[in-house]
Amino acid sequence: MNELRIVPVDPHDREAFDAWHAAYLAAELAAEPGVSSPLTLEELRAQLQDTGTRRWNGGWSGLVDGRVVVAGWMDTPLLDNRDRAELSVHVVPDARRRGYGTAMAVSMERAARDRGRTVLVAETAWPYAGSADGTGQAGAEFARSLGFELALGDVKRVLELPVPDGLLDDLAAEAAPHHASYTLRSWAGPVPVDLVDGWAALTSTLGTEAPTGELQVEPEHVDPAVVREAEAVLARQGRTKCNTVALDPAGVVVAFTDIATTVHEPDRAYQWGTLVRRDARGHRLGLAVKVAHLRLLQRSCPDVRRLTTWNAEVNGHMVGVNERLGFAPIARLGEFQKRLR
Repeated sequence: MNELRIVPVDPHDREAFDAWHAAYLAAELAAEPGVSSPLTLEELRAQLQDTGTRRWNGGWSGLVDGRVVVAGWMDTPLLDNRDRAELSVHVVPDARRRGYGTAMAVSMERAARDRGRTVLVAETAWPYAGSADGTGQAGAEFARSLGFELALGDVKRVLELPVPDGLLDDLAAEAAPHHASYTLRSWAGPVPVDLVDGWAALTSTLGTEAPTGELQVEPEHVDPAVVREAEAVLARQGRTKCNTVALDPAGVVVAFTDIATTVHEPDRAYQWGTLVRRDARGHRLGLAVKVAHLRLLQRSCPDVRRLTTWNAEVNGHMVGVNERLGFAPIARLGEFQKRLR
């Protein structure tokens, strides 16, 4: 291959960062329609510029003759899971199969080791028609060639909006008798002061309460200040979250769901987490919060026409809820893991 030079990217250097993102975006958009959901330039700029206590993000550009041909990105938690690093490698389409992706991956693995990380995680997506384990798919085979193993298989689903009011009414009426002693609250924007402690406690368990497959992961750090820090980053990214919670008779948050919208894609929204605390399950709260949440989204963001979500393929209950709402599968996502020795 032509000589590749890998250099760190300063997210405050507009020209260098724009070139890095352009390579990332070109690689993402080369996938078949519906497979990729790339972050926009300003979303990633704000994320990599963040110097808070929660996470450290770093980017690297792989240059050949001054052109960025491969973009690398590493995300490391700072308050929990401090043995973990999330890596991604993006090679522009016309520079593939020349060893640039492998060189970037090896370089970032060294950087992860230098930061004390021993568990590497990487994601890659492919069409839904492909095999569940990604056999024969370029991204999955590339991950395996680097020593990564598939730890969890997800499915990407989309919901065309608006969902008919009649369907939402029927589903809400079906769930209501099962959660009569619980209260639902919905809002857009930051978490209300009276809910932030309960929100922090419940949302911090999503990474371990949702199916994890073979992923090595621990609960997140619980701190309302971390919630506020994350909200500040969202604001700088141009994102707004819609949120719904279920409260038990004592006013404790026992279920939540959240959806992110962005000024950069005003017709799209992204379903993030949904979780019901174990001791509150069996009351149809997952369905209830999702229905209430869609009502809020459709009322407050009428321009949104597509909602995207990802679920572990083995998460039959949540998949069933989503299918009843009208979500349809369009792609697969593999979460790969490598343990360093």
